[in-house]
Amino acid sequence: MRAIWKGAVSFGLVNVPVRLFSATENHDVQFRQVHEKDGGRIKYQRICSIDGEEVPYSDIAKGYEAADGQMVILSDEDLKSLPTRTTKEISIEKFVPSEQIDPLLFDKSYYLEPDKTGLKPYVLLRDALEKADRMALVTVSVRSRMTLAVLRVRDGVIVLQTLLWADEVRKPEFESLSEETHATQKELAMASSLVDSLSGDYEPEEFEDDYAEAVAKLVETKIEGGDITETPEAKGEESEVVDLLAALQRSVDKAKAAKTGGSSSAAPAPASDDDSAAKKTASKSTAKKTAAKKSTTKKAAAKTTAKKSTTKKAATKKAS
Repeated sequence: MRAIWKGAVSFGLVNVPVRLFSATENHDVQFRQVHEKDGGRIKYQRICSIDGEEVPYSDIAKGYEAADGQMVILSDEDLKSLPTRTTKEISIEKFVPSEQIDPLLFDKSYYLEPDKTGLKPYVLLRDALEKADRMALVTVSVRSRMTLAVLRVRDGVIVLQTLLWADEVRKPEFESLSEETHATQKELAMASSLVDSLSGDYEPEEFEDDYAEAVAKLVETKIEGGDITETPEAKGEESEVVDLLAALQRSVDKAKAAKTGGSSSAAPAPASDDDSAAKKTASKSTAKKTAAKKSTTKKAAAKTTAKKSTTKKAATKKAS
């Protein structure tokens, strides 16, 4: 489990450093809304009820609807002015009899684990709660909002259970139950007999979520029978998973194409110092070869010119 909150229980002059863990998890079956035709997930757009246009998250604000239907828009500055508490303290206000806390008030449950330095005071508080058969009524700030909660012991571990506020529990106002109607003595005797015949202890392992198991078996049967829908990639969306190997292969292909004279959109890699030195050496060598070639050409031209001059002189002497 992963701690979702760290703080301390304030027990008189004693502080008990603790970590908070969620004590429950939801195993309810979750279905997706999909298009029956191709299995694509159904998306919901944020449409303004007045102009009918889609609204981006950046333009969405918090609004409070008054009793008369008027809407009051609250800015970030307004929200900052509200009373918030971010204290990391679970403050024990009083110890109350367990039967005074109506189970209807219980909201969420958390386990408290002590830090190594707070093991002894943790055990002291746990044992005191068990001996007194009372719950510790506390105030705690969870997600920046102060709430009421109780501390009780379960299987040797202190459990924190947040409480609903009194005005969050609805009153059961049913007209059909307001009449003075009661069971007869004979009916009550039969009902009591039925209660006795069905009496027993609560053993959680006796009960299973048969609906979840049936769904799992149904899905497994469909998969084994090949009754699945290959969902194509949604249009306009890029895959969140990048195939690194494929990206590297494309880079290699581009590099090879560039070497063989093929076109490539990839920018050339910056030359290293060794590459630059090699290029300079090759350039000097080419320049020397070019200069030597030019010198040889000049010498050959000079020899040809000298030969022609000697021939002309010989022809002149013969004529005379």
